Amino acid sequence: MTRLPVNLMIGAVLVGLVVATAALSLVWTPYDHTLLNIRDKFAPASPVHWLGTDQLGRDVFSQLMAAARNSVAVALTAVFIGGSIGVSLGLLASAIGGLVEDIVMRLADISFAFPALLFAIMLAAVFGPSLTVAVVAIAFINIPVFARVARASANQIWTREYVFAARAAGMGRFAITRDHVLPNIAAPVIVQATIEFAIAILAEAALSYLGLGAQPPAPSWGRMLSEAQTLMYLAPQLAIYPGLCIVVAVLGFSLLGDGLRDVTDPRLVRER
Repeated sequence: MTRLPVNLMIGAVLVGLVVATAALSLVWTPYDHTLLNIRDKFAPASPVHWLGTDQLGRDVFSQLMAAARNSVAVALTAVFIGGSIGVSLGLLASAIGGLVEDIVMRLADISFAFPALLFAIMLAAVFGPSLTVAVVAIAFINIPVFARVARASANQIWTREYVFAARAAGMGRFAITRDHVLPNIAAPVIVQATIEFAIAILAEAALSYLGLGAQPPAPSWGRMLSEAQTLMYLAPQLAIYPGLCIVVAVLGFSLLGDGLRDVTDPRLVRER
C-alpha cells in the first residue's frame, strides 16, 4: 500500500480546518460579527470572548470565522470561473491548433500584463470596490494559468495511441476532446486549482487590505489586518490573529496542491 505524502496529509488537515470553520460560520458564531459593544472594546481573551474584542467591541473569534467563509467563497468562485474559462480555451487551442492556438496563447500572454491588483483598481474605479470586484479580478488572472495547463496537458494526450485510434474510427476533434482528452487532463487541472486556491485567498486578503474587496460590515482577514495596523502597539493581537488565519489557509492549500501533484505525477511516483 502506497504511503501518502506528509505534505498531502498536513495540507488536508489545514484545509479541512479552514473549510469546516467556514461551513460552521454559516449556522453559528459565538456572537454576531457585526455587533458593536464599545464598552467592551479591547477586551482580553477570556471564556466570554475567546480571542478578545477589537476597537469597536466586536468579538474577534466571530469575525475570523465569518471572514473564513468569505475567503473560501471568493476563492472557490474565482477559481471555478477562471478555471472553467481557461480550461475551455486551452482545450480549444489544443484541439484546433494552428492560428487558433496561437491567438489563444498570445491572449494568455497579454493577460499576464494585467495583475489582479491593477485590474481590481480599474474595476473599482468603474463599479466601486466590492467582493464582486475581487472575484472578477482574481478569476481574470486565473484564466491564462488554466489555459496554459490545459493546453500543455491536452497536447500530450493528442499524441496517445487511443486518440489516434479514435480519430481513425471517425470521431471528430470535439468528441475526442470531450470523451478522451478532458478526462485525462483532470488530474493536473485539479492540482493547479488547489494551488490557485491558495493564491486566490492571498489575493482576496490583499485586495481587502487595500479597500478593494470586502466592504464593511462584511468580514475579511485582509480588512482586519488593515484596521489593526494603527493599533500594533496597543493591541498587536488584532493583527496577529487574521495574519495567522491567512498563513494557515494559504499553507494548507499549497501543501495540499503539492501533495496531490506528488501522488498524481507518474515520474514522482516512480521516484518514491
